[in-house]
Amino acid sequence: MAKLLIGFMGSGKSTIARLLDPDFIDMDAVIVERIGMPIADFFAKEGEPAFRQIESEVLAELTKSDHLVSTGGGVVVSEANRHILAEHPETIYLKADFETLYNRITNDSENIRPLFVNNSKEDFKAIFDGRQDWYETVASQIIDVSNKTPQEIIEEIK
Repeated sequence: MAKLLIGFMGSGKSTIARLLDPDFIDMDAVIVERIGMPIADFFAKEGEPAFRQIESEVLAELTKSDHLVSTGGGVVVSEANRHILAEHPETIYLKADFETLYNRITNDSENIRPLFVNNSKEDFKAIFDGRQDWYETVASQIIDVSNKTPQEIIEEIK
């Protein structure tokens, strides 16, 4: 059965997944392969509802695997996805406070995140606030990652 890592962007999903299992599945990468273009381009061309439909299909498929899966930060936006995540027994929420995440994202020169660069700090905080209850509601395990090293987080997951 898959272990699913969820959380807002910057929470460390990919970093932790890579350290736990070098063969982890990055859900966004699976989606990009399936749609044949970057997610931002698909969003612009086809719209969010079309993206969320594909995202739900991929999520449902991945929950049936035996892999560790790093989901996209917005996976909880869709009600269908929240249902899938809530029903799954190993949905792990990597939780951090807004300022920690904002600082991590600001200092991350490798990953350009459109949702971050296209919004003011206040608007970005509103997006963060709007997702918090969803993450907590669907999670079977919540790990506060704000002041922990990756190794400490991994120990909690194990």
